Amino acid sequence: MSAEEPQDAADEEDDDLRYFVRIGTTDLDGTKSVERSLREMKGIGKRTARIVTDAAAVDRQATFGLLDDDEIDAVVDAVENLEDHIPEWMANRRNDFFSGETSHKTGSDLEEKRRHDINRMKMIDSYKGVRHKRGQKVRGQRTKSTGRTEGTIGVNVEAIKEEAAEEAAAEDEDE
Repeated sequence: MSAEEPQDAADEEDDDLRYFVRIGTTDLDGTKSVERSLREMKGIGKRTARIVTDAAAVDRQATFGLLDDDEIDAVVDAVENLEDHIPEWMANRRNDFFSGETSHKTGSDLEEKRRHDINRMKMIDSYKGVRHKRGQKVRGQRTKSTGRTEGTIGVNVEAIKEEAAEEAAAEDEDE
């Protein structure tokens, strides 16, 4: 009977476990630790996840889905108000072009701002915008030997073997 008791305790833990924790528009894995699960969100890396857990006063090694509602709300609040908890140099939107403010975007907001910035560069025909329009590399990488999208360059051995086999079959039929 004592062998069954730990299994019952594990079943009770599984009942309390949230498999998904939603922050903004992102579903995070509740079976991982808080720090690892936060790193799945766009705009949050290792250091930022550690700062969020410290700001929310949550154990970063705890399983995210087993936290209380208050602790999860504290993590959500820390993520939404991230610019209050991180130094200015760590923000991903410093001196925004339109507002001039420094902020830290996460999730779909970050993707939207990135698309908006690229479209603005394309509209004003800046060097980077022109490179984006053409589908070329933007940040000064080499293009002579890498980034080729037209397909493989060289000999296609399989096609040559197929052609040779067809010719041999045609010669056998002629004889």
